[in-house]
Amino acid sequence: MSSILTNNGAMVALQTLKSINKNLGTIQTQISTGKNVANAKDNAAVWAISKVMESDVKGFKGISDSLNLGESTVAVARSASETVADLLTQMKGKIVAAQESNVDRDKIQTDIDALKDQIGSVVGAAQFNGLNLLSNTESDSNAATAVASAGSRNVDILSSLDRSGTGVAASSISVAKQDLGYGASTVGTTGEEVGGAATGIAIGATATFATFTDGGNTILAGNSFAFAAAGMLDADGNALDFDSAGGYVARDGDTLSDVTAQVVARLNVAAADAGLDLTFSANEDTEGQIDITNNTSSAIDLDSAQVNQSDSTAFIDEADGVVGGGLELVEGIDVTTDNGAAAALAGIESLIQTSIDSAAAFGSAQGRIETQSDFITSLSDSLKSGIGTLVDADMEEASARLQALQVQQQLGVQALSIANQAPQSLLSLFR
Repeated sequence: MSSILTNNGAMVALQTLKSINKNLGTIQTQISTGKNVANAKDNAAVWAISKVMESDVKGFKGISDSLNLGESTVAVARSASETVADLLTQMKGKIVAAQESNVDRDKIQTDIDALKDQIGSVVGAAQFNGLNLLSNTESDSNAATAVASAGSRNVDILSSLDRSGTGVAASSISVAKQDLGYGASTVGTTGEEVGGAATGIAIGATATFATFTDGGNTILAGNSFAFAAAGMLDADGNALDFDSAGGYVARDGDTLSDVTAQVVARLNVAAADAGLDLTFSANEDTEGQIDITNNTSSAIDLDSAQVNQSDSTAFIDEADGVVGGGLELVEGIDVTTDNGAAAALAGIESLIQTSIDSAAAFGSAQGRIETQSDFITSLSDSLKSGIGTLVDADMEEASARLQALQVQQQLGVQALSIANQAPQSLLSLFR
């Protein structure tokens, strides 16, 4: 049946043309935007995934900036530590030369003082953006709030964002501050005796002088360890000329071995400065134990000698409790006398080792930061590639599809034109 009111052919042709025009508009949008999924309407699931990944990429850009800043800060500290090690090595050469009695020790001391001042200048200038990793004179810190705190031993450098099913968490690379200053310390007098005293040490014999124990607990930052030698006697009951060797203030993060090594270094310097042929050493078998070897001409008695440990609270309350620098023995170097030259030679090795350990620690941290920075860059590139795979349009396919739809559009117009002409044939029936 033919009708002049309802043209089914024209309706079909019109619907087909509308569909072609819609697809053509979609392809043209893909070509103009370059995206297959430009908004949530195009593909809600893929769009949501891509947006989460884009936010991660933006976050990693901030992490990359943080790593670059941290790497620069650590690089400055490493370079300064290496410079300090070189200066101390030069100082060792001067000290060795001062062991001879027929040299001008006053002039050598002048050179040593100049090197000491240079070390102070290097340490003071070793800062980047206001942060100096070679200054760690705070005796107490809160590890939970150690992020870039000037008074904390550790500086946390933002290094990653870890996404899991429960959310996103930030990861950090912790860099421990080192202390290469040489400000002398004065240790508080309160505290309790740690370990016992050795008695009747014969010539050439070695005995346990003291044993540090922490009761199974970590040594607190701010604990001070002081050596008191009042009443040290030789075999004849005569007092040895051995003043207190001062003390060491434990930093946040110090281990029992760290404290022992620091106290041993100070004891050896004090013994040499007093002209006593005594050797203090850390026991190789027992952590925290200090041994003393008697190389004098007679036996010695250490009944009155002791090591005091004061806890962080008591120490901080002490008016004379000033934290000294990691190179504080530099301040006391004086080679103008025989005993002073011997004491300087006894202490310089520990100072050089301290600076070398600091440079090595910073070098290791810098290498880790560089590796993480390279990984973050690679990870960001991978995420960007993944996002492109999800949402970017295939331009070759879009081009081919555009040409096909343009042909279909032309054919659709022709089909609609033919369908619209069909009622014209009904006129012949009424002639």
